[in-house]
Amino acid sequence: MMKQGLLLWRSPCQHSLSFPSRPFPHTTTKRPLISISANTEQLTARERRRLRNESRESNATNWREQVEERLIKKPKKRYASWTEELNLDTLAKLGPQWWVVRVARVRAEETAEILARLLARNFPDIDFKVYSPAVHVKRILKNGSLSVKPKPLFPGCVFLRCVLNKEIHDSILECDGVGGFIGSKVGNTKRQINKPRPVSVVDMEAIFRQAKEEQEKTDRAFEESQRGESLKSGMLSVDSHLDPSDGTKSVMDSKPKKRTRKASDPLTNGSSAAKDYKLLVPGSSVRVVSGTFAEFVGSLKKLNRKSGKATVGFTLFGKESLVDLDVSDIVAETN
Repeated sequence: MMKQGLLLWRSPCQHSLSFPSRPFPHTTTKRPLISISANTEQLTARERRRLRNESRESNATNWREQVEERLIKKPKKRYASWTEELNLDTLAKLGPQWWVVRVARVRAEETAEILARLLARNFPDIDFKVYSPAVHVKRILKNGSLSVKPKPLFPGCVFLRCVLNKEIHDSILECDGVGGFIGSKVGNTKRQINKPRPVSVVDMEAIFRQAKEEQEKTDRAFEESQRGESLKSGMLSVDSHLDPSDGTKSVMDSKPKKRTRKASDPLTNGSSAAKDYKLLVPGSSVRVVSGTFAEFVGSLKKLNRKSGKATVGFTLFGKESLVDLDVSDIVAETN
């Protein structure tokens, strides 16, 4: 019965299961070889486990130490709350500093003087300096006077050195021509103010150096221009001393000469030339007696008796050209 049951179980299978004669190979996982010295062989299992854990901890990075180092490097907050940051009286702790005040570009020099008088009147006990960097440009006017005009290096900016607090800050903002301080926005969405930012000493030294160099360059250019003008005036004076008559002649020659009527003008003379003048009519043949077109024969086109001018047409290279001549330079051509 048992055998029959086994046969019934194997009957639906098409292929019989054949197991290989060779045994299955045993898969062994490769483990790292641990070199154990003679001393470690005598240790117990607990001691070996402790040594293994210590080596793992020494090789692994300690994340707690890294976090602590980052917290130490992170700068601490200067203010306990945002309302304390808005308090301008905290600026007095910085001591005397250079601040940049925004003023009108056109009235920078005038606004600096007004600001200095305001601080001296309202705060006589504080020490302050008002500095408006500018280059003083010199120029000689036409009447011979010297004109000195300041040219600002930083238009719209005036530098102020003092111990700043809220009272001084508010009084400066009320000054005529002042637009505020150059700084940064501080606060939050509830309230924001423009807090002044001081200028470093290195930057101020660079500004002083630049102003000095620009002033020296401008003075040098003014001296060179004055030297050149003095040399020109000296040359003119030497020429006039050498021959004053030549100077007068040159001046006389430069003036336009007025044309005067000649004594031999046919308009005024009653001689035989006047008779020839009567023969000059438009369309008549004329001959040039003097000038560039001497001995040229042409046809008289126009005649102006008041100005004494005549327009004569000459045939040059097969083309007629019109030339304006004096009446005294032409005569009527008679056959």
